[in-house]
Amino acid sequence: MIRPAPPIDSPVAPVAPVKNSADCVCRMPENAADAPPVLATEGLGVSVGGRVILRDVSLRIAPRQVYGLVGPSGAGKSTLLRAFNRLLDLQPGYKVRGRVLFKGRDVCASGEDADALRRRIGMVFQQPAVFPTSIAANVVFGARHHAPLTKAARAELVEESLRQAGLWNEVKDRLAESALRLSVGQQQRLCLARTLAVDPEVVLMDEPTSALDARSTELIEQLILELRRTRTVVLVTHNLEQARRVTDWVTCLCPDADSAGRVLDSACCDAFFSNPACLRAFV
Repeated sequence: MIRPAPPIDSPVAPVAPVKNSADCVCRMPENAADAPPVLATEGLGVSVGGRVILRDVSLRIAPRQVYGLVGPSGAGKSTLLRAFNRLLDLQPGYKVRGRVLFKGRDVCASGEDADALRRRIGMVFQQPAVFPTSIAANVVFGARHHAPLTKAARAELVEESLRQAGLWNEVKDRLAESALRLSVGQQQRLCLARTLAVDPEVVLMDEPTSALDARSTELIEQLILELRRTRTVVLVTHNLEQARRVTDWVTCLCPDADSAGRVLDSACCDAFFSNPACLRAFV
């Protein structure tokens, strides 16, 4: 069920459905609700080896917001993220049906460049994936493959990306050191800096704080809220309190009778957490 905020005097009352996240603005930036969706799926289904992982998932994600994906383990949330930027292409046996649209274009249509798509739709994974090289080299790892960088441009990009990821002041005197010497929380912010260095329009985050301590989690959440000023963030999280703190819109995926993930509920953050229907899926 996809719905707007329920009436104040009846927090669980049924209401007329709406079709996309722009219909409720909650904490979304000014004018975001007027824009067409930056990401959408239409009847999306994903299967592998005869097992259906996602079935008939249709979503519309407005620009410059934090869009949360929640639900129990095995509901296909991470699979959905990987469908957005075609990372499923790299996993043998996966079959995708339906459509995934980025700014109105079908990302799986003939002639669409998957590498170019991943530059515009970046991703931060659950576990930090840093390379056994310097901090600076980690930051520009992706960017240098898209365009040659002069020494000055490289230095500027490293600083700008690390500042955006809230890491610059902690590592500015250690840029030549191995990234493996950073803490796990710092490594995750380094991965975010590497993603931001290619200037994506959308940042996909797959449980980015699940392996972090409370302080590192707080820093990542602050960065997520800052990112939404200029980008769209799609966040998978099992932490409902985190979803309450940082998301503008929440969609809950739950397995159906044959374990295929489907949309159980989708609403503005405030409306979602005022209605217990989806929350019972976590009990």
